[in-house]
Amino acid sequence: MSRSTRRVALTPGYLLHHRPWRDTSRILEVLTREHGRLTLFARGVRGPKAKLAAVLRPFQLLLLSWSGRGEAPQLTGAERAATAAALPHGSLLAAFYLNELVLKLTTRHDALPELFDHYHDTLEELRGGAPLEPALRVFEKRLLRVLGYGLDLATEARSGLPLEPDAYYDFHPGVGLVPARGGAARALCGHSLLNLARESLRGERELEDARRVLRAALGACLEGRPLTTPLVARAMKRGAAP
Repeated sequence: MSRSTRRVALTPGYLLHHRPWRDTSRILEVLTREHGRLTLFARGVRGPKAKLAAVLRPFQLLLLSWSGRGEAPQLTGAERAATAAALPHGSLLAAFYLNELVLKLTTRHDALPELFDHYHDTLEELRGGAPLEPALRVFEKRLLRVLGYGLDLATEARSGLPLEPDAYYDFHPGVGLVPARGGAARALCGHSLLNLARESLRGERELEDARRVLRAALGACLEGRPLTTPLVARAMKRGAAP
């Protein structure tokens, strides 16, 4: 069947974002395992009598069906793939951050099953009460790799020498890790980088170094487009400060 008349039934997917459309409908942005990220028109899903209103929720694994022509087909059905506990309240902003990264860094109709699996696994970690910072840093690292911008966290960019745990490095997007010139205070610790490569982050220094190198790498991929959820998180922290 041609793409212009595609019909898809019961494929695993997650709702990333939605916005109102006309009186009772919504435009959905979804991430599916087999078909990538795509836009769906969902008719009659708003209002007290809408049967799918309670199903179309973020962070719940869904089975989605759609049909139609063009880049934004029409949703024809949705059901929960399984019963899953709600995310802890303290993890919701982190989960919305995952959604924002996927929305801004992926291309529609580009199937990335590995990314889908990483997204699913990270949500399950958050659902189980895993610490937020290590889970987010590992997801960012995996996202960059799947998109083709993986970090070399094992060798120096120019010399090719292995990173030393007790040495310090600077990260330059598009180049990589180079020995630091300005001392250890503002540089990245080799031990932190090697543990990020192992996806085993412990301690505030390792988490801070991982945050800095990943923020720089993601910033280069975003090409100046801002991320909203980190700004919201910082604003909430300032508001909660005594």
